[in-house]
Amino acid sequence: MKTAPVTFAHLAASVIAVPPLAQTAEFGLAREQNIALIDHLQAAGVRSLMYGGNANFYNIPVSTYADTLEFLAENTAPDCWVIPAVGPDFGRIVDQAPVVRDLNFPMAMALPAAKGSYTDAGMATALRHLSDKLAAPVLMYAKHDGCMDPKLAGQLVEDGVVAYVKYAVVRADAKADDFLRALMDVMDKRRIISGIGERPVIDHFTTFGLTSFTSGSIAVAPRLSMAILRALQAGDLKRAAELRETFIPLEDCRDTFGPARTIHDAVTLAGVADMGPVAPLQSNLVGEQRHRTAAAAAELYALERAA
Repeated sequence: MKTAPVTFAHLAASVIAVPPLAQTAEFGLAREQNIALIDHLQAAGVRSLMYGGNANFYNIPVSTYADTLEFLAENTAPDCWVIPAVGPDFGRIVDQAPVVRDLNFPMAMALPAAKGSYTDAGMATALRHLSDKLAAPVLMYAKHDGCMDPKLAGQLVEDGVVAYVKYAVVRADAKADDFLRALMDVMDKRRIISGIGERPVIDHFTTFGLTSFTSGSIAVAPRLSMAILRALQAGDLKRAAELRETFIPLEDCRDTFGPARTIHDAVTLAGVADMGPVAPLQSNLVGEQRHRTAAAAAELYALERAA
């Protein structure tokens, strides 16, 4: 695992994969299957892994958190950045921050709290506490429109508390986003990561000038997702759009059935690795959900293997 501080260049060098976490029938860590998925990603050149919502870190027991992070640190390449999630509540942040620090992860991502469960000032205090305990800046997850006053977010960046923002506010039109523009007004746009997968990434890069993005579907097709990044960097928007279309059937399933459970099962259904059960409070896909996702995942994986 890469332990040096994360730079703009490192973020732009790889799509930031947000993979699921394979589990046993007893909701333990399925080590061999997780290694198979990590190897699948790294073989395609992926060098940034983020374990958050798709890995169901909202529900991972604090008692197994250290073992899980130690496993991830030991089973990723020396040049691969791994960012684990903490929170979303302050109690979990307090318990998890020392684990992240002691295992030398360069950063942690604070999972987004539910709207109405926090104040801006309270969230800023939590992020400052996390950064202080890590002795490193943190990654803030902007999931809801107006989730924090942009000026306050800018101050956290200026103070060295927040290094990057995972921007994941879903819009009907990704090109029309006042909140994203407001964040860009108070921080270097390279600090804002397009955080909603392949669907909005072209607009985020061309309209707003973002330079990095996260993906869950990359767990099925890492070469194709990496090719989107390369096409965007080369200014080949036609190629980027063509590649992006291959992801839309699976992205449609994600939007319809829920991102975490869909990506978790898609990896299994595509034949990449057996992710096992989804830990509560999530659940595996059933019926038509599973059939539709299986078809989309199989098609995407076939294109990946042909690439």
